[in-house]
Amino acid sequence: MLINLIPDFFAVLDSTDFLAAYRRYLTTHRRILEPYWHNYVLDPEGPHFEDVVRTTMLADRSDLRAMLERTDVVSLARDTEARCAALLEIDSKVDVVLMVGVGAANAGELVSGGTGIAFVCLEHFTGVANAETRGLGLDPELIPMWLAHEIAHAVRYTSPGSRSEMRELVEAAGGYYSYWDTGRRASLRELLINEGLAVEVARAVSPGHADWEYFGYGRRQYARIRELEAIIARGVAPDLGNAGLGLRLRYLSGGLSDDARTVGQYVIPERSGYYLGSRMVERAVAERGFPWAIRATASEILAIATSTAATA
Repeated sequence: MLINLIPDFFAVLDSTDFLAAYRRYLTTHRRILEPYWHNYVLDPEGPHFEDVVRTTMLADRSDLRAMLERTDVVSLARDTEARCAALLEIDSKVDVVLMVGVGAANAGELVSGGTGIAFVCLEHFTGVANAETRGLGLDPELIPMWLAHEIAHAVRYTSPGSRSEMRELVEAAGGYYSYWDTGRRASLRELLINEGLAVEVARAVSPGHADWEYFGYGRRQYARIRELEAIIARGVAPDLGNAGLGLRLRYLSGGLSDDARTVGQYVIPERSGYYLGSRMVERAVAERGFPWAIRATASEILAIATSTAATA
């Protein structure tokens, strides 16, 4: 189901007491916004909440308003939702949310009360970088690509046919997804496969973009990761069955020091695991299709990749 929070957000901006208005907005949409804050921002009950909201409310939104005037974001989201439903044979409830965030993730996945949520924060897709909103200046034509990526995650986490570690962890948490908890408890194998599948779903649903855009890379970063692919794969191999937040951050996050990203004698580029994961899943997707692959265990997918390599 498509949920458009943009009108409610602009109502907060237009209020005379925006702090009180934002708290009402957060309460009204708590099922979505509270896990968004916990997973991608900070504790909304913490001491810095009001500072973040105040900065968000006072930021210049002319770029966002201009983008919304020229781009039918609702139609983009509905079309992406329909394409993903057909491609993945979706059999669980997944909400697609259009929202304005507080400058954190440009898109993400959540599970709240057993319902999968794929959200996109439109301040990042205005085509103009905005220091006040921390908007990345991405082209709005990339919205379907990012939404498809997050929808893929939501299906893997909630489909009744999913055999993934992520679904098991979400169920064990009472139907809620935590980036931090799954980062500590899911194997690196699962985390890499999970992102690789999402990349390939985005590629199928929204074709025609530059290769590096599907990974969220720049052109040079993409070239460097391809150059180091064999080295990164060898470095990952001993840890595939291990779990630990440090592993998730090293291979699938940004902002870490060079020391934290050193494998052997090489400093690997940030978020290199997205590329490695896509390479791990491509054979399984080609042979078994997306509906099977998105629900398969990481070991099942790697078994196909390994058997293919052995006969090559």
